[in-house]
Amino acid sequence: MNIIINNSSMIPIYEQLIDQIKSQIIDGRISEGESLPSVRAMAKELRISALTVKKAYDLLEMEGFITTVHGKGSYVNSLNVSVLEEENKKEIEAAFDHLIKKARLAGLTDEEIASLFTMLLEGEQ
Repeated sequence: MNIIINNSSMIPIYEQLIDQIKSQIIDGRISEGESLPSVRAMAKELRISALTVKKAYDLLEMEGFITTVHGKGSYVNSLNVSVLEEENKKEIEAAFDHLIKKARLAGLTDEEIASLFTMLLEGEQ
């Protein structure tokens, strides 16, 4: 598993870990049933707190991406298409939200933003 933590990022380390593991699961780089490194091994490898890794694993489990078996480890769940689609939609919505806020800060009106978006969509066809 290839995880890169940016200690100078404004994004909390546990979120960086979650995002990268999710991405690798969704992309198929980590397959269904594959075990993740133990909390301690991951913490040691990334030189971060085991509590940070545990928090990331717990949140991944709550979201249905992994299952943790006490004493055995954490394993990637099989994901159905609707879970993947929903996760992708959430990421796209977050990206749109960020760009809309950036456009408004730049002084663009909602109509200008919509016009720009429509122009870009038409250019992709």
